[in-house]
Amino acid sequence: MKKCYTLITFLLLFSACGSQNETILATEQTNTIETNSKPKLVIGIVVDQMRYDYLTRFESKYGEGGFKRMMREGFNCKNNHFNYIPTYTGPGHASVYTGTTPKYHGIISNNWYDKETKETVYCAGDENVKSIGTEDKAGKMSPHLMLTTTFSDENRLFTQMRGKTIGISLKDRGAILPAGHTANAAYWFHGKEEGTWITSSFYMNTLPNWVTDFNTAEVAKSYLKEWNTVYDISTYIESGTDDNNFERGFMGKDKAIFPYDLKTLSKDNNGFDILKATPYGNSLTTDFAIAAIEGEQLGMDEITDVLTVSYSSTDYVGHNFGVNSKEVEDTYIRLDKDIERFFKYLDETVGEGEYTVFLTADHGAVNVPAYLQSVKVPAGYLDYDSRKEKFQAFLKDTFGTTDIVEKVSNNQVFLSKSKLKELGLNLHNVEQALVDEQISYENIAKVYTATTMNSTNFTTGIEVLLQNGFNQKRSGDVIIIDDIAHIAYSKKGSTHGSGLNYDTHVPLLFLGNGIKQGETYNKTVIPDIAPTISALLGISFPNGSTGCVLGFVIK
Repeated sequence: MKKCYTLITFLLLFSACGSQNETILATEQTNTIETNSKPKLVIGIVVDQMRYDYLTRFESKYGEGGFKRMMREGFNCKNNHFNYIPTYTGPGHASVYTGTTPKYHGIISNNWYDKETKETVYCAGDENVKSIGTEDKAGKMSPHLMLTTTFSDENRLFTQMRGKTIGISLKDRGAILPAGHTANAAYWFHGKEEGTWITSSFYMNTLPNWVTDFNTAEVAKSYLKEWNTVYDISTYIESGTDDNNFERGFMGKDKAIFPYDLKTLSKDNNGFDILKATPYGNSLTTDFAIAAIEGEQLGMDEITDVLTVSYSSTDYVGHNFGVNSKEVEDTYIRLDKDIERFFKYLDETVGEGEYTVFLTADHGAVNVPAYLQSVKVPAGYLDYDSRKEKFQAFLKDTFGTTDIVEKVSNNQVFLSKSKLKELGLNLHNVEQALVDEQISYENIAKVYTATTMNSTNFTTGIEVLLQNGFNQKRSGDVIIIDDIAHIAYSKKGSTHGSGLNYDTHVPLLFLGNGIKQGETYNKTVIPDIAPTISALLGISFPNGSTGCVLGFVIK
């Protein structure tokens, strides 16, 4: 197992990465054509909430030019995992592109409690910038909370800012964090009554003409139509029944069953926002990515450009309908077609063999616990209200006040250092008292202190993932791990965030210029992606990178 966890153990990291690469090089069989030129364009694709088994479970429904092309012509890392907790969208996108974990890049969640301002902050929120393309505050975003560079930043620096970087996603964080600090632009979708692509003044003061033209063409409006299955629904045997008790669906429709009249339903589901929770949101993203390549002339010269594309609709659909739904299956069948369409466009414009693409996810998802219970698999739901009530009673009985706790956020307890000092309480003693109390609660599996995270070097188990996700300045004083397949969520739909296989095991596919053909079952981790692309391009690694170069992937 690799031990590439800290910046100060560079020699050990190099040795571990090197030995693994040699092992795989000796065992992998490849059939490739050598090339000496760098790719004109690097495309990073993140599929939001894509479990690895979606590649295999729906494989018979995929065409030959999308996922299957990547598996057939490129390199498939079949045992790829996140190596930290929590597995959320913000940390996931940051980790893919920075080559490190929240411990260093600082994006510890989508939202977290700021110990200095005493307020909850959003991973991409920035009150110091202005919205561009809308009057709504949805554009007040930037990457300023991310502490390290991305490989896209390093490519900009290496090329003296001549190589472009464009980030695209329905979600602001899915566009902003991958594109990094030096990006030419990041664009995200603003739904509601507008249905337009927007950005912020962090990047520019006005939208480029090609973005304005795209918005004016009302492409989003064209997708407010019926959503039915691509193929006869009776052939969707890879997923559960369409009519069941485990899916939320949309407001204005009694049952979560096909078909869905999106134009009619949009009136009760925040207008254009309904597209986010359908496969058409991915189609719209593909349309915009193609427009970006044309509008920015990406990949049209010998200086490498970077395009980051995050497909967000898969996450919205998964949250709404759950892992085992026919809606999820149809969404992936349609995404496969969009990716094939995208690749055909790249072949025709940038040129086949002139670009490099990787595809991964920002996290997986747990099956709906109510469904798991129905088939006798241990699972359940967390009662945070009763847990909070019990915890507050403990604080009053033990310390005479609840004020020693400032916030409970992301399964972390944040203590008030000023209140502890006022009461003459020792921080470490209080931390341990909270651990001893919380571990006695129902559905809590493990509890650790910040002191433990800072003083113990874990090498195995979920503790390693906790440590990789722990940022000393931003994380809490006590960290809680819930039972397996237990979530704080509605009993319909599903979520993610744990360090368990259903959340950590995600695809990692490489294709194109400089990439070998092959596959491996050797374990790889998300932070390996950025240094691998950096090595392929011959540029500096992201400045906080702790991942390994996957040398067996590169020609």
